[in-house]
Amino acid sequence: MPDETATREYRPYPPARIPTGRVMIDDQEHILGPDGAKLPIGTVKPQNVMEDELVRSEMSHAVALSDQLSRFLAHFHDNLGAFEALVAERYGATVGGKKGNKTLMSYDGLFKVQVQVADNIVFGPELQVAKTLVDECLTDWTASAGDELKAVVTRAFNTDKEGQINRAALYSLLRLEISDERWKAAMQAIRDAMRVVGSKSYVRFYRRDAADAPWAAVTIDLAKA
Repeated sequence: MPDETATREYRPYPPARIPTGRVMIDDQEHILGPDGAKLPIGTVKPQNVMEDELVRSEMSHAVALSDQLSRFLAHFHDNLGAFEALVAERYGATVGGKKGNKTLMSYDGLFKVQVQVADNIVFGPELQVAKTLVDECLTDWTASAGDELKAVVTRAFNTDKEGQINRAALYSLLRLEISDERWKAAMQAIRDAMRVVGSKSYVRFYRRDAADAPWAAVTIDLAKA
């Protein structure tokens, strides 16, 4: 007899409706194959049918959870906007700091909500100018340029597998104090290449048991749940 504790029924809210993958033909149930073929369900391996049923069942919960999170995020931003408008109207003040970042806390100091706004930055053609100038510097500094600097430069201008520029490495170049005028021109070219094409808000929730206790994040992430 199977262990009844091995699986747990999970029904916090109605599952989403997803396609069943089944059709009835002449009163016989058929299952849809990857090529669109309609196969009598009795001709398909039982484990494949069970796998299909498991995936569809769990997917219905995952889609419902995703929809609920989207509704919650919209609800949060609506309420936050209403709160900020009320504060501005009553006190002529704004909530938050640079670029819209803000931290809200319960009066007892046990709950905290942080909103962080991150810019989406792309790089224009000036970046190629910067690379040319940096390459000139490294060529002339062959004797004095350390392997560490060369590695940072290589990482900065090489794209990753998704074709994305290594922003962290570029920012590390901007922090270097080098007096060569070509290097300074290259760093200015990097700054000029930066274009903010949008921003994204990240909302994080924290709680603690006492005012002097460390904060613990409220997990809303499947990878960390």
